[in-house]
Amino acid sequence: MTAPVLRTVSRTQGNNAALKEGRVVPEGFALDFEEVPVLVHAFRRMVRELEFDVCEMALTTYLCAREHGVRFTALPIFLVRAFHHGAIVHNVHSDVSKPQELQGKRVGVNRGYTVTTGVWARSILQDEYGVDLGKVNWVLSGDEHVEAYEPPANVVPIPSGESMEELLSRGDLAAAIGLKSDDPDVKPLIPNALDAGINAFKSRGHYPINHLVVVRDDVLEAYPDVGVAVFNAFKESRDLYLQRLRAGEIENPDAADKLHKRILDLGAEPLPYGIEPNHQVLEDLIGHATTQKILRKPVDIESVFAPGTMEG
Repeated sequence: MTAPVLRTVSRTQGNNAALKEGRVVPEGFALDFEEVPVLVHAFRRMVRELEFDVCEMALTTYLCAREHGVRFTALPIFLVRAFHHGAIVHNVHSDVSKPQELQGKRVGVNRGYTVTTGVWARSILQDEYGVDLGKVNWVLSGDEHVEAYEPPANVVPIPSGESMEELLSRGDLAAAIGLKSDDPDVKPLIPNALDAGINAFKSRGHYPINHLVVVRDDVLEAYPDVGVAVFNAFKESRDLYLQRLRAGEIENPDAADKLHKRILDLGAEPLPYGIEPNHQVLEDLIGHATTQKILRKPVDIESVFAPGTMEG
């Protein structure tokens, strides 16, 4: 009997490489990987059109979409994690030199207000620097993947014809989140950002999740075993990657590889999958998404993941 073929999108990275190369195959299923050069375009296509059977997805986008009735369900395959202290940038010649000075100012947000990096970056401003997020005016460079979402009143679109980089350069924005700039005067507002992230990890377990994997609900209904099969395959691929990472066999390591190795050197698991080892960080994200008015109310963690995939 021919295995069902699942149209799948996931950006190639160390922890899914064995799966994408065919060295790991989900039991009873075949994954037909489609390359989408700009991954956020796949997020939007999945949220708005349910175009794929299986798709990598930003965590906050998923929670927001699910609250608005999009029929897909997550697997606790946490493909991408990062620290976001360095995502908050400013012009070094501006009058803003520390996070507390952002209150009462306009701060840019790359793309939409629900972007996961933005949620984590704002949580850092609130938790570590005492910034009242309600006293900041957030200026978006794009729209939301979830069309039905309505942001709070202090979130506004960028003026027509303007760019975040131009506004930051002119001083019309005090800072920006998620802006990639070649301007040498644009630097992280929080100094030694990676070290700040590592310190937050060591002191309070702060290790942000950015991406997970979702499966269309009709696929889960048609194939009750698909969630577990896909979860186990991604987990096996991750385990092969971590074996190579521990053995020092990663040639030309990228930023993600280096971060994972640094977490390993701290005696921690760099890519925990499943619910139990990620429960606190998921609670943190849901809490911040609720406080920032991305979610109308908190959600029960187990309710938003496919049955049978909770263990890592």
